[in-house]
Amino acid sequence: MAATTPSASPLFLRESEIRRGIELLYFGNSHITRSIDRGLARQGLGRAHHRALYFIARKPDMPVSDLLALLAITKQSLGRVLNELIDRGLVETRPGERDRRQRLLRLTPAGVELETGLYDALRERLSAAYSRAGQGAVSGFWAVLEGLIPAEEMPRVEALRNGG
Repeated sequence: MAATTPSASPLFLRESEIRRGIELLYFGNSHITRSIDRGLARQGLGRAHHRALYFIARKPDMPVSDLLALLAITKQSLGRVLNELIDRGLVETRPGERDRRQRLLRLTPAGVELETGLYDALRERLSAAYSRAGQGAVSGFWAVLEGLIPAEEMPRVEALRNGG
């Protein structure tokens, strides 16, 4: 079933159309992240913790340096988030096989359980929106989002999609 949202105007580069896109992006993101905020709050965690859990789940044994690059936050901020997740028994580290100084990150069973529950809430919201919009709209949505990502960062995005 296609969405009831009106099609973009042929003048989609006009200020009013761009503002509509910004507003929809803002409110859509706000609502989807709210769908997991209660679960995070029950754990005493925030969205930064969720982003770390999500990407560690996507790429087990991810080096800390890779997570730092993916999240584009300071070492200090990531250190605070990781220390909290480690202290709570949600993430574990081990030394790298070739470079023992390297720290590899992996979710613990408790971390997997929490991340899976959060993912399920996001999947439910996004699946419902995808179903309403239809395949063509989803492809267009992905194209717009990919267009927001600088070309030099796309290999990181593609590596996640390809399981690496």
